[in-house]
Amino acid sequence: MNSIRAITNVKHICDTYLTDRYSLEIIDVHQQKQMAEQQQIIALPLLVKRLPLPERRLIGDMSDTEKVLRVLNINVNE
Repeated sequence: MNSIRAITNVKHICDTYLTDRYSLEIIDVHQQKQMAEQQQIIALPLLVKRLPLPERRLIGDMSDTEKVLRVLNINVNE
């Protein structure tokens, strides 16, 4: 359930603040073990922001919208 809630919240944030300006890849570590190893996924749920640099990672509860916005470097006041 944590992963489903995380995916839902991240998609909502991206759709709201990054409309048509993001790419979201979801890796199921149970079905894609090799890809999970290649991506160095060590904890779940995990959000990785690759671009723009620097790369940032958020592990755990993603229901805190403010925290997710900070990791994605989204300033809602602009």
